[in-house]
Amino acid sequence: MIPRIENDGLTLDFEEVIEPSKNYKLIPDKNRCFGFVDEIEAMKQAIFLMLSVERYDHIIYSWNFGAEFKDLFGKPVSFVASEAKRRIREALIQDDRINEVDSFVVTTHKNKVHIQYTAHTIYGEITAEKGVEY
Repeated sequence: MIPRIENDGLTLDFEEVIEPSKNYKLIPDKNRCFGFVDEIEAMKQAIFLMLSVERYDHIIYSWNFGAEFKDLFGKPVSFVASEAKRRIREALIQDDRINEVDSFVVTTHKNKVHIQYTAHTIYGEITAEKGVEY
C-alpha cells in the first residue's frame, strides 16, 4: 500500500513575475555599447548574440548558450542546410522568452548557406537571417 498525503503543508501563495528584458544596446559595426534596449529590440539582440557565439568555446557562457556551427566546415551543402536549421532552432529555444522557431527558408550562395527564419517570442515575431559557411 502506498501512503497518500492529502496536504503536504505547501501552499501556492506566490505568483510568477516576468523580469524586464532591459539590456545594454550593442552596436556591432562600431564595437560599442550605447544606451539601452528592451522587449523586442532586446530579443533581436539576444538572438544575434546566441547565434554569434560558438557553444562550448567560451567558459564565460553557460553550455546552454550559443550555437554549434564550426564543425559544419567542409561538409556537403545539403547536410549543412538541414543541420544548420536544427542547430539554430536548438540554440534559440534555450531562451525562455522564445516559444518557437519556424518558417525556415534556405538559400545557398558561393560557400555560404543563408537561413531565414521566424522566432516567435513573448514580445512578438522576429524574422532574422543567419549565414553559415561550409
